[in-house]
Amino acid sequence: MASENKLQGVVQATLSEIRNLIDADTVMGTPVETSSGTTLIPISKVAVGYATGGMDFNDKNSAQGKPQNFGAGGGTGISVQPIGILCISKDGSVELINIGVKNPSDPVEQLSDLIDRAPEIIAKVKALFAKDKPEEETEEKTEG
Repeated sequence: MASENKLQGVVQATLSEIRNLIDADTVMGTPVETSSGTTLIPISKVAVGYATGGMDFNDKNSAQGKPQNFGAGGGTGISVQPIGILCISKDGSVELINIGVKNPSDPVEQLSDLIDRAPEIIAKVKALFAKDKPEEETEEKTEG
C-alpha cells in the first residue's frame, strides 16, 4: 500500500510537469497581428508518450520481510510539429496555409520537405502582409 502512494506521487509529479510543458498555447500558438490587420496563428501537432514504473525491494543486508526501499523511474517523449498557419484577414476571411507534410515519414524527410516548400510558404506569408498595403497607401495619399 505504501508503494502505491509513492508510485502515485511519482506519476502525479511527472504528469504535472508535462501539463506545464504542453498546453493549448502549444497547439494553437500566440496570435501575431500584422500591420495590415491580418492575424497569423501558428498551429502545431503535439504528441506525448509517457511511461513509469516502480517497486519495493530489500537491500542485500536487510532481513527478509517487509520491503524497506522503493525505486521508481519514468520517461516522457514529447514531439511538437508545426502543421500550418491560420490567417485571418481584417475583413474576417480565414485561410489555412499548410506547412506540414502530406505523408508523415522520418524527420529528415519532413525537414527536407519543409525546406523545399519554404519559398512557397514565405511567398504566401508575404502576400498576407502586402494584401492591404495598396489601400493603406491610397488612404495616406488622399489624406495628405
